[in-house]
Amino acid sequence: MQKDVILTAEGLEKLKVDLAFLSTQRRREVAERIKTARDFGDISENAEFDDAKNEQAMLETKIAQLEDRLRAALVIDPSELSTDIVRVGSVVHVKDQKTGKSVSYTIVGSAEAQPAERKLSNESPVGRALLGQKRNAIVSVTVPRGPVRKFKITKIEVGLK
Repeated sequence: MQKDVILTAEGLEKLKVDLAFLSTQRRREVAERIKTARDFGDISENAEFDDAKNEQAMLETKIAQLEDRLRAALVIDPSELSTDIVRVGSVVHVKDQKTGKSVSYTIVGSAEAQPAERKLSNESPVGRALLGQKRNAIVSVTVPRGPVRKFKITKIEVGLK
């Protein structure tokens, strides 16, 4: 049984756009590549044909994965979010208790996680530790490479529009 894929409305739209691109334009490009490679002659010893067929198989796998994600999508409703508690869709402002540095994270489902953009998965160590917490709570997080870090939640905002 597949677990729910938690998405924001923005994430759902991006998923639909990606799927539409792959299943139309990208499929046509790969089909054209196969046709061109087939025209080279004997397909039993045609590296271009084999490569194009492999690309087609990978593309179809990716399309199937995106379709599965869409079927299992659980879209977060911004009207259900509050600033009382950290949930998926919250923007959480935290202060590192050791360094004094403040940073904000948006908690999203794993399908939308972009750590470089400070969008943390609800399944990541920091995301998991912050979920369910309230303002002024001090949260200890065991990070993969390093010591336990302590964050104080200074503010919770609704991150979705």
